Amino acid sequence: MSTAAFHISSLLEKMTSSDKDFRFMATSDLMSELQKDSIQLDEDSERKVVKMLLRLLEDKNGEVQNLAVKCLGPLVGKVKEYQVETIVDTLCANMRSDKEQLRDIAGIGLKTVLSELPPAATGSGLATNVCRKITGQLTSAIAQQEDVAVQLEALDILSDMLSRLGAPLGAFHASLLHCLLPQLSSPRLAVRKRAVGALGHLAAACSTDLFVELADHLLDRLPAPRAPTSPAAIRTLIQCLGSVGRQAGHRLGAHLDRLVPLVEDFCNLDDDELRESCLQAFEAFLRKCPKEMGPHMPNVTSLCLQYIKHDPNYNYDSDEDEEQMETEDSEFSEQESEDEYSDDDDMSWKVRRAAAKCIAALISSRPDLLPDFHRTLAPVLIRRFKEREENVKADVFTAYIVLLRQTRPPKGWLEAMEEPTQTGSNLHMLRGQVPLVVKALQRQLKDRSIRARQGCFSLLTELAGVLPGSLAEHMPVLVSGIIFSLADRSSSSTIRMDALAFLQGLLGTEPAEAFHPHLPTLLPPVMACVADPFYKIAAEALVVLQELVQSLWPLDRPRILDPEPYVGEMSVVTLARLRATDLDQEVKERAISCMGHLVGHLGDRLGDDLEPILLLLLDRLRNEITRLPAVKALTLVAVSPLQLDLQPILAEALPILASFLRKNQRALRLATLAALDALAQSQGLSLPPSAVQAVLAELPALVNESDMHVAQLAVDFLATVTQAQPASLVEVSGPVLSELLRLLRSPLLPAGVLAAAEGFLQALVGTRPPCVDYAKLISLLTAPVYEQAVDGGPGLHKQVFHSLARCVAALSAACPQEAASTANRLVCDARSPHSSMGVKVLAFLSLAEVGQVAGPGPQRELKAVLLEALGSPSEDVRAAASYALGRVGAGSLPDFLPFLLEQIEAEPRRQYLLLHSLREALGAAQPDSLKPYAEDVWALLFRRCEGAEEGTRGVVAECIGKLVLVNPSFLLPRFRKQLAAGRPHTRSTVITAVKFLISDQPHPIDPLLKSFIGEFMESLQDPDLNVRRATLAFFNSAVHNKPSLVRDLLDDILPLLYQETKIRRDLIREVEMGPFKHTVDDGLDVRKAAFECMYSLLESCLGQLDICEFLNHVEDGLKDHYDIRMLTFIMLARLATLCPAPVLQRVDRLIEPLRATCTAKVKAGSVKQEFEKQDELKRSAMRAVAALLTIPEIGKDRALNFDPCCISYFTKGEYILLGGSDKQVSLFTKDGVQLGTVGEQNSWVWTCQVKPDSNYVVVGCQDGTISFYQLIFSTVHGLYKDRYAYRDSMTDVIVQHLITEQKVQIKCKETTKKIAIYRN
Repeated sequence: MSTAAFHISSLLEKMTSSDKDFRFMATSDLMSELQKDSIQLDEDSERKVVKMLLRLLEDKNGEVQNLAVKCLGPLVGKVKEYQVETIVDTLCANMRSDKEQLRDIAGIGLKTVLSELPPAATGSGLATNVCRKITGQLTSAIAQQEDVAVQLEALDILSDMLSRLGAPLGAFHASLLHCLLPQLSSPRLAVRKRAVGALGHLAAACSTDLFVELADHLLDRLPAPRAPTSPAAIRTLIQCLGSVGRQAGHRLGAHLDRLVPLVEDFCNLDDDELRESCLQAFEAFLRKCPKEMGPHMPNVTSLCLQYIKHDPNYNYDSDEDEEQMETEDSEFSEQESEDEYSDDDDMSWKVRRAAAKCIAALISSRPDLLPDFHRTLAPVLIRRFKEREENVKADVFTAYIVLLRQTRPPKGWLEAMEEPTQTGSNLHMLRGQVPLVVKALQRQLKDRSIRARQGCFSLLTELAGVLPGSLAEHMPVLVSGIIFSLADRSSSSTIRMDALAFLQGLLGTEPAEAFHPHLPTLLPPVMACVADPFYKIAAEALVVLQELVQSLWPLDRPRILDPEPYVGEMSVVTLARLRATDLDQEVKERAISCMGHLVGHLGDRLGDDLEPILLLLLDRLRNEITRLPAVKALTLVAVSPLQLDLQPILAEALPILASFLRKNQRALRLATLAALDALAQSQGLSLPPSAVQAVLAELPALVNESDMHVAQLAVDFLATVTQAQPASLVEVSGPVLSELLRLLRSPLLPAGVLAAAEGFLQALVGTRPPCVDYAKLISLLTAPVYEQAVDGGPGLHKQVFHSLARCVAALSAACPQEAASTANRLVCDARSPHSSMGVKVLAFLSLAEVGQVAGPGPQRELKAVLLEALGSPSEDVRAAASYALGRVGAGSLPDFLPFLLEQIEAEPRRQYLLLHSLREALGAAQPDSLKPYAEDVWALLFRRCEGAEEGTRGVVAECIGKLVLVNPSFLLPRFRKQLAAGRPHTRSTVITAVKFLISDQPHPIDPLLKSFIGEFMESLQDPDLNVRRATLAFFNSAVHNKPSLVRDLLDDILPLLYQETKIRRDLIREVEMGPFKHTVDDGLDVRKAAFECMYSLLESCLGQLDICEFLNHVEDGLKDHYDIRMLTFIMLARLATLCPAPVLQRVDRLIEPLRATCTAKVKAGSVKQEFEKQDELKRSAMRAVAALLTIPEIGKDRALNFDPCCISYFTKGEYILLGGSDKQVSLFTKDGVQLGTVGEQNSWVWTCQVKPDSNYVVVGCQDGTISFYQLIFSTVHGLYKDRYAYRDSMTDVIVQHLITEQKVQIKCKETTKKIAIYRN
């Protein structure tokens, strides 16, 4: 017998003890064993454990029973299928027991088992078999009306089962529907509520025929609004429609024309509960079927507007009259009068809340109706900011915030192209609402309710983000509200942090001048927050102070506000934080950063305080914990245009900075190099030479390809030092140069590093006298190529030749007197028969760059050399010669261009290379110098449009595009004729040429191009596939680079675009390859191009798209070819971020192709590439799923598996206490994670209350029992050397480095019981 089996056998023996404590402890130990992943039970042990636990379910002691039920969960995954079925059979039998306690335990047991069953998608049949066993017994329990408790428990379990495992129960759906529908008429409210929930889950999983039957039943049962019917029955039917709408709303679309008018009529009956249910149903319909609700929008909108004001027990007009004669002292009495109006039986607030949520759904689901919403909904929402009920007010704020988010213009440079002030535009209308919003929030900003003020700050933050600068004229009201919250020390610190965050946002969006008059009143409370003992407030306040300094005294504009009255106080309060050592790491870092900005912006006003501050920054530079923020602060001081005197710290700071260049911390090295560069630029000659030498000694090790960003900053710094102190470079120029030359031989060299290297090399030869001789430097640069063996060997990468050629050209530009001799030497090298291929490639590429500097002298000799090289056996030499011919020719068009055109006509075999040369010449030459040759070039290019090679046609198209830019108004209209009369290849070449006219920067051709774009887009109807593909590529380029060109034409273009996304069977053919048949889809490339256009449209033209129609085609793409599926997965992830509401409406349909992809298997015997493609598809699908999970409404709902009857907040909202039909009080986090059970009772829990400012909880039960508990949280932590970990908020773990005080948070999403830290 194994050790585990022996241990479990001893536990089972203790479970038979007559002592309840023995039984409890043995069951608890068994629970711990079952939760271990490593445990494995043999068949005999399985049988014994199952038998014992089922026996303990009937134990006389309630605590033992409860623990036995909890053991069933982990046990399900550890035993064989037939044992699970034994457990289920026993629990179902206990459900029919006469004993209430046993029935309750059996119900909880069944829910526990169901929650642990593996989903059917995993391939396990266990869930299906168990559900089939349970379903028949549940339906019979629901159908019998004798015992309501059994009915309720059965309905609970059935609802839970349908929500998790709806699809595998397909065979039982019909019987379940016929069993549940009669329960809607039950006299018991609890039965009706559970039946409504179960029908909602059933509607999401059942077949279309059953769904139609359910919908017809509900519609037929709804009486005429004025017919004499029980209000409770109507409410139940409307709630059921709402539940079906929330769970399976997309299936209700076909029934809405019958359904919505009925619900509208019921909304007008004088029954607040019924109105609430109707409005909740409308909210579900709007979120799930926005398109089908289109015809009913006006009626639903008017109902929402009517009922958001529905408050029969309160007169708001008298409140407004009082406001005119109100004084500050009347605030408390006014609150009392408000309380007098409150009525415990008043249900109207629920109607108003449902109307506000319905308005939010209306706005989020129909962004195309935004102008109407701004005219109709916005004024009403603003007037309702005065709402007296806190929950309703929060939902009104939320609805207006949704409106603001929908109005926000698209991000990026496209914003500049929008016209926010044009009459009738959304932003223009919103601008008109700003004064009304601020006036409505004026009183709310000083409300005693923290939640109301937080809502105000959220709304105003959103408004400032949508309309930057719009709140400037209302600054007195806003500053007054901010100061009120900053001074409020009576409540939690949250509101002060929210006020500081709002102020920080305002400083970023509003003009600085708006803050000038308010600075004397605003600065003291901010500085008081800087000195606050709570670290989060102090850190937030330091950020605000830093933002204040940046905004009010910017460095790029003259100072308008005199800083003298404020700079002393700001420096004193920041200095106090900077000097303190016993602070949280975050406060230390923020204090250093704030001081860096203060010195950088106002250092000239600090006077005698400047030197002590600099010495303090130097001290923080020596500290391992604060060195990174100190380096960044020093950079800010160094780059300041105030030219501050840094002499007191330079001699000591430079060696410290030099030592940082040896550290492993990458962020520190990057920051240090930036600081050194700033110091070299600002201090220059005053840097101590010995200290500079110490820094330079560390640089050769940083100039390597292991970290290109570090290398770039190091080379930039070298260039700066070379110009500031050339003498310092004498000793290190050798080692640095050897490392730099090695770096230039890297094929991965980024453009930024190459530009930095060019600057450094120019600086080396540009000093007087030069640090390194020109000839020596050229020799060192070209040595790797010249020393390369003639017979090849492991040669240099192509990119290296381009990098070296750029450096040779940079040196020639720095020494113009040497350029001509360099060009002559390069021509000789290119001509010499003894030169290797590498030398010739480098010579031609260098000539292309140097030729324009050297003048026309050597160019006359070049023609023969270049023409000869075009016939070289080496492809690299031919390409380099072609490039050089074009670039050199651009500098001497009269000499080269006629020669080039003549060669293109005479040498058809070299046509491709010569066209490349022509392309380079057209791109590099001045437009005016090309005009005399335009007609000849145009005629030559169009004679080559019908070439057989696609590559040649592509180069021709690019040449035509560059030629049109020479004289757009004359040449662009000629495209019409070519499109009308040309053959297919000519038409596709013309369209491709138009694509090359579009650049991502503004260009004079844009207005002319816009006038022709509609005609070019008509080519989407061309019968030739290649022309349509070229048109889609052109459209994609326009959408991506200049959306304004096509935005107005999208209504006509989109139907043609969507047409190209469909699979065309007539383009699919079979090709016989020996004994095999291979399917070829000729339409795939066009479809792929169409989907690429759709993706680009998401980025720049989202507002012009009908997202529902767009999603239809995305849905089709999810089932298409591999390439298209990869693209649509990315689109789906993007859509989840950009417009989550429409995605949420059809998430059930979108998830099916993703599931099919993730569960697909490659056929056995497939090639390796097939497995790799399938793996890549799965990864992409999982990324799409992860993006869908970021939508707030997906996966955030928590299933409670019982009816909650009471809720209470514990320790200021950090935790939630819930009690109800499960006969216990449970503790949850605010995110809904269950932490544990506070206490178990013998009947339903109807109330649980927390004693204010304490950890005591009182619980009241249905049987009259009152229990009193004290909650104490133990400390859970672990320590290993300098790493300390502790529990935070019961579910998270924070790991802290005790030396650097850096912290990392690990979110566990369940109760953290123990923490251990290991070395690895």
